[in-house]
Amino acid sequence: MLIVQKYGGTSVANAERIMNVARRVVDVARTGKHVMVVVSAQGSMTDTLLEKAREVNPQASMREVDMLLCTGEQQSAALLAMACQRFGHSAISLNAVQVGIEATDLYGNAQIESIRTQRVLTEFEKGNIVIVAGFQGVNGFEDFTTLGRGASDTTAVALAATFGADFCEICTDVDGVYTADPRLVPTAKKLDEIGYEDMLELTASGLQKPHHRAVEMAKRFGVKILVRSSMTDAVGTWIKGDETVERLSVSGLVVDRNVARVSVMGLLDRPGVAFQIFSVLAKAQIAVDVILQSVGGASTRDISFTVEKSDLVQVCKILSENQESIGYDMLTTDENLAKLTVVGAGLSTNFGVASDIFEALYDCGVNIQLISASEIKMQVLVDHKYIAKAAQAVHDKLIGDKNE
Repeated sequence: MLIVQKYGGTSVANAERIMNVARRVVDVARTGKHVMVVVSAQGSMTDTLLEKAREVNPQASMREVDMLLCTGEQQSAALLAMACQRFGHSAISLNAVQVGIEATDLYGNAQIESIRTQRVLTEFEKGNIVIVAGFQGVNGFEDFTTLGRGASDTTAVALAATFGADFCEICTDVDGVYTADPRLVPTAKKLDEIGYEDMLELTASGLQKPHHRAVEMAKRFGVKILVRSSMTDAVGTWIKGDETVERLSVSGLVVDRNVARVSVMGLLDRPGVAFQIFSVLAKAQIAVDVILQSVGGASTRDISFTVEKSDLVQVCKILSENQESIGYDMLTTDENLAKLTVVGAGLSTNFGVASDIFEALYDCGVNIQLISASEIKMQVLVDHKYIAKAAQAVHDKLIGDKNE
């Protein structure tokens, strides 16, 4: 039997927490199971390393940045191996090269292509706990490439899929998946289980843990994920096949403050104008979320959409440079917004849910600035000052005691 565990940066932030993780890992290994552990960099180490890089060269090549960032996870892996050894169990730390995690060439946001198995299986035969540096792969040039922020989860799920683990534990600073962020909505409830589809929508809408790509990979290969606390033995939340999960009308809601609205005003009402806008943004690898087209004048249209705040300056620059070819009158933006996403089964056809969302926002005096709906989620943009009030009101209206 094989268990893959992943521990985040807060779980290994200092020596005391590393010893706590080592104790948990060794306890599992002593039951006779093979244990593979994936670790993130300690605490804010990745941010510290990025700051060091900026101090030396703000325009440093992404290859060198990746070489630097990979050291954070390797420190965590080596320290945890030492801690396991202190508890009397053999353990070995391995980086992406040693494991054989082959990835694409895109520095800073690579994708795992394949994983070799020989080295890890050899270490299992020796009785070792195998501790793997997450967040990294090695490309065809034998260079380290990182997989994107938060992607140690993806490393763990990929290893679980490759080695046929019974499940993958994502051990973090929360004890499961909640119907909302408990820090924002105190009445949020922890879910016992949730399906891949609903989990994908929640992570795509701003939920940080687990990583969106990890859930995508888990769904593709049928890997069950258990999200649980690294600090306690509390029962966590299972993420697994949709056919084995009782679907709720509303699974949860997510708040995203990292959102800005862009409105392209006075577009000529002609075929292909939307393509012109979004194709130039796609070439710059800018992700667009909520899109709304509205009627402008007699022969014009307006298109509004949302992007991450960090992309707003670049978006405005690109659209301004292409104003003549796109053919619009004016560009407006708004950064003082937040997005509330409600995820559940059949939201687009369950008119009662939509009505309840609008009623809850009306009752608490929050104005909706943009609405988007799909089969499984509904998103509204509101003024960022009122997002906490909006989230609490919608959660109480839709969930309350219904999921208990």
